[in-house]
Amino acid sequence: MVRFEKWQEDAPGSAMKTLGQTLAAIAVETKALGFDMASDPAVGSLLRALAGSKTGGTCLELGTGTGLSTAWMLAGLSRDARLVTVDNDARFQDVARRHLEGDPRVTFCQEDAGDFIAALEPAQFDLIFADTWAGKFSHLDKTLALLRPGGMYVVDDLLPQSNWPSGHQGTVDAFVADMARREAIRVASLDWASGILIATRMT
Repeated sequence: MVRFEKWQEDAPGSAMKTLGQTLAAIAVETKALGFDMASDPAVGSLLRALAGSKTGGTCLELGTGTGLSTAWMLAGLSRDARLVTVDNDARFQDVARRHLEGDPRVTFCQEDAGDFIAALEPAQFDLIFADTWAGKFSHLDKTLALLRPGGMYVVDDLLPQSNWPSGHQGTVDAFVADMARREAIRVASLDWASGILIATRMT
């Protein structure tokens, strides 16, 4: 909460002030629900910047959670861009809906992310933020195929987290190694915030 309030105080304009208020309100409900998988605020600021580079584009968030990262992405999107966000837990996603569903640029889907990914045709999205198991540790080929050429794929939580299950480090290491071997993308791994990987589809 302190960090959200600090950003709100430092905001140069009313749009950022509104974002700060929204983040703070979502954070209160997130804490009340005991949801401990929300993205780091620093990751949110990165998502806002990346979303801002996709003017008129279509973005996908796999793992709405309570909507903190959703709010950041919406704050970066142009007026003619769109965001689709997917989660299978109505209890958490309903928080995001209450605070963000009034924005016509966002579409909420309550569905298993793996099923959602499997049903889609390729090359539909300009930015994908994969913040759930499917799209990162499963269904990876299909997810990367959803990117248009020049599209960006972002994941977080690649540095050790207190809520990781036993043996998860090996899963993360295998994912990072797999991404580094792929020839159709260019990858940057960052030991920053919660641990970030950004990839751009070349063809």
